[in-house]
Amino acid sequence: MSTEEQWQAARLIPVSGINGTDEQERRGASALLAVFQVVKEFGRAITQKFGAPSGTLEAFIEVPFEFNNVKFRPDGLIRIKRGSRTWTALIEVKTGRDKLVESQVKSYLDVAREQGFDAVVTISNQLATMPVVVDKRSTKKVGLHHISWSQIHAEALVEQKNQSVKDPEQAWILKEFIRYLEYPKSGAIDFDDMGPCWVPVRDAAINSTLRASDATTHDVVDHFSQLVRYVGMSLSSQLGVEVQQVLNKKDRSDPVAFLQMMSVELATTGRMKGAVSVPNAASPVNILADLRAGRIACSVTVPAPSEGRPLTRVSWLLRQLKTAPNDLLICVQGPRSKDQGPTIRLDRAIPKPDALLPDPKYDVKSFTLTLTAPAGTKRGQGKSSFVGSVLDLTNRFYEAVVQNIKLWVPPAPKVISNTQVLAGTDEGPISSAPISNALVTSAEQTTDAPHAERLTANFVDTSAEPVS
Repeated sequence: MSTEEQWQAARLIPVSGINGTDEQERRGASALLAVFQVVKEFGRAITQKFGAPSGTLEAFIEVPFEFNNVKFRPDGLIRIKRGSRTWTALIEVKTGRDKLVESQVKSYLDVAREQGFDAVVTISNQLATMPVVVDKRSTKKVGLHHISWSQIHAEALVEQKNQSVKDPEQAWILKEFIRYLEYPKSGAIDFDDMGPCWVPVRDAAINSTLRASDATTHDVVDHFSQLVRYVGMSLSSQLGVEVQQVLNKKDRSDPVAFLQMMSVELATTGRMKGAVSVPNAASPVNILADLRAGRIACSVTVPAPSEGRPLTRVSWLLRQLKTAPNDLLICVQGPRSKDQGPTIRLDRAIPKPDALLPDPKYDVKSFTLTLTAPAGTKRGQGKSSFVGSVLDLTNRFYEAVVQNIKLWVPPAPKVISNTQVLAGTDEGPISSAPISNALVTSAEQTTDAPHAERLTANFVDTSAEPVS
């Protein structure tokens, strides 16, 4: 005799009966495209990433085509109509650990070009900007775009958190879709593995025997770049805004050269680095993994006020760090890149703020705030994993430090009365008041953490931009 506790609730998108990759792909594609049509805000949030116009969206699955006497059946097709314009894209879907196949994507680009379509969109659990490399001639008239299931999941959570979907029934449909994505058998996997090459590459980096030209090195730096993108998606789902990986224009346009550069740095220094950009945050959040030291670090560089005494500028920062971890490292930066003060722990800087200054007249231009932690060693997620340690540190750093930092804004100019003007003429210029009261001071200087210089370096190109 069954009890009510054993009853399964009826679901809009059932997860029962999913057996095998083909069924995962078919059901995932159908569910996603159907939700695109019904939940317009969500459909628009995703399709605009591909350059699609806003308009009436239609979606189809397994549409048959023939090209050069060969039959093709892409997983889906999206058509958006706005006035006299029609935008059409073929959809190729992979789930689970399956990866996109270059020859298949190339064939769909040929079909799209012959049909006069606008784009081919690939969906998989690969987090690379574009997991497959095709001849640029194939994308001359047809756009090629990629989005991961993790990014789709994060966007759905952003829409839900912000209550962007106003219709209650559509909001419920989006909730059901999120539930479907989070079910293990859906085939939508979050980033959870540094790959099979992680352990040997990690050990070789520690022993300084790693070679930049090895395919295993390229595989690990590629996984790290994907991890940085996943960190942004994880923060997006928590904050309700789009957090993006930061890459400069050159690295965005040539991902192969970018991964080669990262491979050289890993082989030479044992380090991998990246950054994510959070809207309205004081600066990008830098992420550094030092495999030789067995440490990971998150940091931000905060511009100092342009007015006030050096100690006053330090006090301005410390007042914003009241709830930050005691082991947060602080370093002041002067006008030149090599001109910096000692690195001090927060719990030592608060009672002795002038310990951060090389001298009382030091010209403070910015502050670098760094939080470090042991790097996990395992390749997967969970306890003692590298992926888990990076996610945990980034989340803790953002919540305890970054979200509490407000950039300094100069005070608005005040009206000067005629009396003040006359007084200034007779007695000299009118001096401005200091920004704020300084904290308790001391002349003692302290440098903390043996790896402070290694882990608090400004390692992200300031010309870099967010990339979705």
